[in-house]
Amino acid sequence: MSEGFLLHPRLAADGFPVGDLALCRLLLMNDSRYPWLILVPRRQGLREIHHLDGADRLLLWDESCRVAEFMERRFQPDKLNVAALGNLVPQLHLHHIARFQDDPAWPGPVWGHSPFVPYAEEEGLALVRELRGTFS
Repeated sequence: MSEGFLLHPRLAADGFPVGDLALCRLLLMNDSRYPWLILVPRRQGLREIHHLDGADRLLLWDESCRVAEFMERRFQPDKLNVAALGNLVPQLHLHHIARFQDDPAWPGPVWGHSPFVPYAEEEGLALVRELRGTFS
């Protein structure tokens, strides 16, 4: 299933690894201003959602909905942004970003707004532990 899968170096550098779901690797983006999770299908060479076969497409949407439901319960955002852009990182990945009317980029996009504000070490590790407990 995930033979030959390599996580893009930028995704690896910008996020904390949480673990693997049935299809995707789950990452926590290291930006404490926004609760931000990323799903990366563990398939080699994918760039677009429509490149997944039908079964994997359904599995991606199922995992995306699980992540979205968790984020709504845990963070209670004003809006949840879900996006697959890939302009800088061509490897297929799906962002889930909890947005709040008082966040620094509201109502615009978070991309390019300002530099990341990394988690304090213990805060980031605590959230990773919580995510692992939820998604294991």
